[in-house]
Amino acid sequence: VLGLDGAGKSTFLRVLSGKPPLEGHIPTWGFNSVRLPTKDFEVDLLEIGGSQNLRFYWKEFVNEVDVLVFVVDSADRLRLPWARQELHKLLDKDPDLPVVVVANKQDLSEAMSMVELQRELGLQAIDNQREVFLLAASIAPAGPSFEEPGTVHIWKLLLELLS
Repeated sequence: VLGLDGAGKSTFLRVLSGKPPLEGHIPTWGFNSVRLPTKDFEVDLLEIGGSQNLRFYWKEFVNEVDVLVFVVDSADRLRLPWARQELHKLLDKDPDLPVVVVANKQDLSEAMSMVELQRELGLQAIDNQREVFLLAASIAPAGPSFEEPGTVHIWKLLLELLS
């Protein structure tokens, strides 16, 4: 699970693992991991912090995963070009890796639409052979946790891609 700092990666992991989201933004200074059992297998999710000094590790991380989850703050228009740049660096690293882009914070009034995000992230320019999914979510500290429809969709998609 990668994405710029403040996108909601840690909250996403907490919600998937059944823990309540934390209030406020607490930057990840390293790694967070969660192991989630399913009926047929276990899903290991690893988050690497999104600050500039930790992005160096992202390219090594991508070599070891089956699916890349990239979380984007849909309301952060100023930093979206950086998110696009980092996402495309990762896409170039492994052309066969399926990618799930989580358009987080869709509940905010200033959030970009899915069409805007697809354009601004350059997803339409990605090779048609690659599996790339853009899903909306509202994973908020005061939100309804795992029952939020976007989170449920993302989890089901991850299970499908991993099975």
